[in-house]
Amino acid sequence: MTDQAVDTDGAAAGGAVPSPAGAAPEPAAAPFVGRLRELRELRADIDRAGLDTLSGRKAPRARVLLVAGRPGSGRTSLAEALVRKTAGEYPDGVLRARLTDPDGTRVSTERTARTLLDALDVPAPPGAHEDELAEILRGALAERRALLLLDDAADAEQVEPLLPDTPDCLVVAVSEGPLTGISDVRPCTLGGLDKEAAVQLLARAAGPVRITVDPRSAEALVETCQGHPAALVLAGGWLSVRPKAAVADLAKRLHDLPGDGPALPRVFRHTYATLPGTPARMLRLLSLAPAAHVDPHTASALAGCSVPAAKDALDDFVSLGLVRPVESPLAQYEVPGCLVPLLRRLTETEDRPAELQLARARMLERTVRLLQSCRAVTEPDNPAAQKLLAGLPAALRFADPAAAAEWLRIRQPALLAAARLAVADGELDTLARRLMAALTRALVAHRGQQAAAPELYSIHQLVLDVAERRELPREEAAALLNLADLDARTGRTRDALARYRAALAAGRLAEDPYAIGRAMESVGGAHQELEDWSRASDWYGRALAHRLARGERVDAARLYGRIATVHTYAGRYGEALRNWSSAVTGHRKNGDVAAHARALSEMARVQEYAGRPEESLRTCQEAVELARHADDVRLQAALQLRLADTLERLGDPTAARLHRGAAERMLGAEAASLETNGGAGSSAYEIRSTSSED
Repeated sequence: MTDQAVDTDGAAAGGAVPSPAGAAPEPAAAPFVGRLRELRELRADIDRAGLDTLSGRKAPRARVLLVAGRPGSGRTSLAEALVRKTAGEYPDGVLRARLTDPDGTRVSTERTARTLLDALDVPAPPGAHEDELAEILRGALAERRALLLLDDAADAEQVEPLLPDTPDCLVVAVSEGPLTGISDVRPCTLGGLDKEAAVQLLARAAGPVRITVDPRSAEALVETCQGHPAALVLAGGWLSVRPKAAVADLAKRLHDLPGDGPALPRVFRHTYATLPGTPARMLRLLSLAPAAHVDPHTASALAGCSVPAAKDALDDFVSLGLVRPVESPLAQYEVPGCLVPLLRRLTETEDRPAELQLARARMLERTVRLLQSCRAVTEPDNPAAQKLLAGLPAALRFADPAAAAEWLRIRQPALLAAARLAVADGELDTLARRLMAALTRALVAHRGQQAAAPELYSIHQLVLDVAERRELPREEAAALLNLADLDARTGRTRDALARYRAALAAGRLAEDPYAIGRAMESVGGAHQELEDWSRASDWYGRALAHRLARGERVDAARLYGRIATVHTYAGRYGEALRNWSSAVTGHRKNGDVAAHARALSEMARVQEYAGRPEESLRTCQEAVELARHADDVRLQAALQLRLADTLERLGDPTAARLHRGAAERMLGAEAASLETNGGAGSSAYEIRSTSSED
């Protein structure tokens, strides 16, 4: 048969994956030849009647096509070729996700669902469980006609939750074996290439001239490689960098290698044995790269060499077929998944554990410094940030904030993988904590806390894992507070309440007054959100006592206001007024004119609720004067409107109209000012650092 071949780019590794935030970048496309029979069969399977149709029922789910084969067999390349041929039939696009990282780590359903939802531009709440995310994904696909490529599926349990509940979608799954448990799967199982297709692949990798002049040796080499695409790519790569080497010589060398077994390990051993010592060591250490994603900085840190030297070595590995370039504005590479186990076996036999741990530490330290640089470039007016940048080598500095943001976006999957691996390692917890603190700050600086919330949630969960393992109650309290805040923002108030209580216990164990006070107040806030006014006021009272005991007058004044608000909701206006009075006194003593005005404004509201309109009018007028001194236009306008409402209730509509007109003029003038300044505004984000450095 002559209709078999393989995409030479995909033969050596797992294939294309999505490129939204949080996903790995998509590899560069390469010409695809052959496998025509398999393509025709897969294409026919799309339109073939399923079991439900034959039994007279409407298919409840998307059709699933399976491309099965061992790693390096070209299975992903075939799936991508099918996607390219059929993508036009699915107007809502092609979604890609890899279900197993190149290093063999299973990807959770939560991560996969988030990747696909990001590609669909569908928001997903931070911290949502995988069942909830899978349901959101199926709901988003219910009204769409889309094609899903699920690469490197380990089993049916990974695929099943992601299947769209509509026959209008198509799922192409790539796996090593059958997906037992999913009904009506159409499998296409790949083996080695036939002789003619294998020779075509070898010619693509090595160049056509030597293959043409010595076809018999080429056929012998193909036979030695057992038609395995990845082995042929390695053999062709070895020949491509040795223009004077004969195909016959390589065929003989491989044939004479001791031992039997699969072709790929044999060809890889031959290629590796011909590498000089330094590149060979770097290649081995690439197996430590997070999710097998490599850039020159990662390779440089692992091997302990310069960034340009690492870039040159990676380009040489590309020529040999040992790594694959990734289509990206940055220099990025991927270690083929079929080679990662072989590289790991080499590190076990040729590198001491201490050397490997040192390489990991260098890589994490380099990542921390890049993240610090990424954040510092956004703070040109911060002397400490500029001092940090000045102390960094030029290779670790970014040209401008836009370049830093682009680097962070592209490298985010590898950075998150680095954090997960550092935590799983267990021996580098100090570096892991520094990495997660730096990653958190960089994400907030470039994306904002709300936009980065899903990533922040996973990072804080990792911090919590380290803190619990190392028995670090201060870090545990900080991580729990951050997680609880994210839970509270997404409406999971009861989950937030449980975390706030756990944070309080950890804060007490650590004797951390910040965590204790913050947790108490947050417990009160959660009860307030649940409309449990008694418990809310009780916990706010505990937080207030804690602040007063420590002489924290600013926070104490604010807490008087929170207690007053709860009493107002509960209809206890007398208690509310007493606490607002205390808040007013506190803000006045603290010299906070704006807070003083706002407290008087709320006090006037409660006086009106309590049926004291004359008192409310006097208090509101006092608040207006303070707001004027504070130069708070919005507050002045709001107070003018409140005065207008109060005057109407007191039977003075003329004065009410005057105050309402004044409010409208204030708001109109502010809107004009904002328009003149281009709508400039500022937004500040605060996040409790989980690093022991703070």
